[in-house]
Amino acid sequence: MAPRTTARLLADFAGHGRLAARTEPLVSLTEREEEVAATVARGRTNAEIADELHISLGTVKFHLASLMTKIGVSNRVQIVIWV
Repeated sequence: MAPRTTARLLADFAGHGRLAARTEPLVSLTEREEEVAATVARGRTNAEIADELHISLGTVKFHLASLMTKIGVSNRVQIVIWV
């Protein structure tokens, strides 16, 4: 990543950039979708997510598909970046 881009992202996360000025989320996720996104960001597999959240593997896949549609991404790496 270019240093200039990294600096902008860090400024945004620190509250000094345009993104920090938003008061509402860009998308509305369910509580479970937020939990699934957080576990993906921690590097968990689908099976580990199912075990950790006490849900079936099929339910994990359902939430992942819904999450990816809502945030406009197509893979787990993009979910991690989004989170």
